[in-house]
Amino acid sequence: MRENVLIPKRLSELDWRLFLALSLTFFWLGSGAYYLTAHIGWDEFSKQPLDTLGSFLEGAFAPLAFLWLVVGFFLQQKELSKNNEAMHQQHIEMQKSAQHAAIQTSSIQISVQHSQQQSFIRMYEMVRVTLGSVVGMLYISSQGPRGVGLIDSDKMSKLWSEMVNGDAEMFSRRFLLLSATDEEDMYDLLYGTEIRARHSNNFVRQYARLIDGAKKCDPEGMLTDAICDSAHGRLYEIMLEINDAAYSPQKS
Repeated sequence: MRENVLIPKRLSELDWRLFLALSLTFFWLGSGAYYLTAHIGWDEFSKQPLDTLGSFLEGAFAPLAFLWLVVGFFLQQKELSKNNEAMHQQHIEMQKSAQHAAIQTSSIQISVQHSQQQSFIRMYEMVRVTLGSVVGMLYISSQGPRGVGLIDSDKMSKLWSEMVNGDAEMFSRRFLLLSATDEEDMYDLLYGTEIRARHSNNFVRQYARLIDGAKKCDPEGMLTDAICDSAHGRLYEIMLEINDAAYSPQKS
C-alpha cells in the first residue's frame, strides 16, 4: 500500500519534457520497427552489409540522440535553477541565523551588564553605610566634645542612631550644611588633626573606587551621576577641592 502511494508521487515529480522525450522515443522506435517489418522485412534487413546497417542505424538514432541531448540540457538547467534557489534560501537562513546570533549576543551583553549593575548597587549600599560610619567618626572628631564641642554626647548618640537605622548620609549632609555656612573652616574640620585627615583620606580613597566601579558597569553614566550627586558625593568633591587648594602653588 505504501509503495502504491509513493509511485504516483514520484511520477508527478518528473518533468514534462521527460514524458515528451519518452513518448517521442517510443513513437520513433515503433515507427522504425513498422517500416522495417512492412517495407523491408527483418530477414532482408539482416542480410545487409555492415556498412549499410551502420549507416541506417546512425540515421535512425541520430534524431533520438539530438532529442535527448536537448532534453538533458533543459533538465540540467532546471536542476541548476533548483540548486541556485536552494543556495539562495540557505543564504537567507544564514543571514537570519547571523541576525539571531547578533540579537542573542546583544541580549547576553545587556543581561551581563544588568547583572553587573545589580551587583554594584548591592555593593554600593554596603559601602554607603561604611562611608557613613567614616563620616560619622569625622563628625564626632570635629563637632563632638573632643572637637569644637557644639554637639554633646547625648545629641551625638541620637545622630549616630539615626545613621545606623538607615540614614547613611546624614553626617555628610551636616558637613554640607557647615560648608555652606562656614566654608573657611572646612579644612580644619576635615583635615585639622591627624585623625580627621586619616578619616577624610579614607573616605576619598573609597569613594574614588566606588565612582570607578560605577563607570565600568554603567556606560551611560546614570549610576555615576547618581552617586556623585548624593550627599556623600558632594562631600567627596569638597574634600577633593580642599586637597587641590592645599597642595596647589600659592599665587604671587
